[in-house]
Amino acid sequence: MDIDHRALGRELELFATAPIVGAGLPLWLPDGAVIRAELEALAVEEAARSGCRRVYTPVLAKRELYEKSGHWAKFSEDMFPEMKVGGESFVLRPANCPHHAQVYAARGRSYRELPFRVSELGSMFRSELSGVLGGLSRVRQISLDDAHVFCAPEQVSGEVVLALRAIARCYDVLGIDVAYYRLSLRGSGDNYLGRDDQWVDASEQLRDALRSLGQEFVEAEGEAAFYGPKIDVQVVDSQGREETLSTVQLDFNQPERFDLEYTGEDGAKHRPLMIHRGLLSSMERMVALLVERYQGRMPPWLAPMQVSILPVDAGHLDAAAELLDVLLAERVRAQIVDSGTLGSRIRAVRHHRDPYIAVLGDAELRDGVVNVTVPAHSQRAQLKAERFVENVVADIRRRAREPFRQ
Repeated sequence: MDIDHRALGRELELFATAPIVGAGLPLWLPDGAVIRAELEALAVEEAARSGCRRVYTPVLAKRELYEKSGHWAKFSEDMFPEMKVGGESFVLRPANCPHHAQVYAARGRSYRELPFRVSELGSMFRSELSGVLGGLSRVRQISLDDAHVFCAPEQVSGEVVLALRAIARCYDVLGIDVAYYRLSLRGSGDNYLGRDDQWVDASEQLRDALRSLGQEFVEAEGEAAFYGPKIDVQVVDSQGREETLSTVQLDFNQPERFDLEYTGEDGAKHRPLMIHRGLLSSMERMVALLVERYQGRMPPWLAPMQVSILPVDAGHLDAAAELLDVLLAERVRAQIVDSGTLGSRIRAVRHHRDPYIAVLGDAELRDGVVNVTVPAHSQRAQLKAERFVENVVADIRRRAREPFRQ
């Protein structure tokens, strides 16, 4: 029976909650912070690989910004109450996109600069009701891997393909299987912004992108964002629940509302389209999914502690320290565990799900080897110290899903 990420989070000390801090505001403990930081590094790397440049924007802004973007009219009930400061009204942001629109608008743009891509690992805030909050999967502060692309209309399909390929690379590294792709379209009613012809054209461009990649997809009316259609990447978690992780969304609303322009090759002013793209979803939701997916035994590159070195007794501490120095120099997260009996220490690091356990005793020092246990494979082997370090470093650098086998 798989264990829920909330129970695993407590058992492995990944995150905690405190009533005095508030529901839906988890505290990332040191081990959980390591997992999150590694995922953030992957997100930054993939964003850069697909042409995005990093920006930093404030977590709050004047209410006027969200009134102009359309978020206030649509989501004000889900936003935190406004704060009055010096006669002005500020709110915590429910989304990063209005800020990124202002990054684009910082100066005039030419068609030669398009696509203009920016990314940010930024916090967003949703005033969720206490009754629906739980663990990392439903929170009030969301740390989102978020990127926005401003492009000419004829560039949309290529940019969507670029984003979907980046998502596929990330999922391959993380061992996440895509259940299906969902083309989320406008439904009936007047909850959507924009003209009919914009919606028709944008929806067809998303279809073209999916077809060009040979991806099968389903169409879902009524699942679009209020500002445009989107592609949702659907996955099934370890509990059998379906959820949306990554998305690629078209937006013709905000460029119009913020009067965004670029100078075309013809010298005239043109309106760009905006593409919202998230590769890994929120850090909270992704960590919850992966902790359940791997039941806390994270791939070596994500493991909070990668190598535990166990000297048999005090006479082997010097050799353990030498091995530790070599591993730390290679940026491997390693520690010496020397308190308690050898058996109790082995049980402790196994319980912590450390991917590599290295034992050093008289026989190992005599033969110049390390007695290595890889719990994921129930495997033990004796390796030269240099070979052991090489294998560990190789697993981490290539972001292997499983530790090496012997």
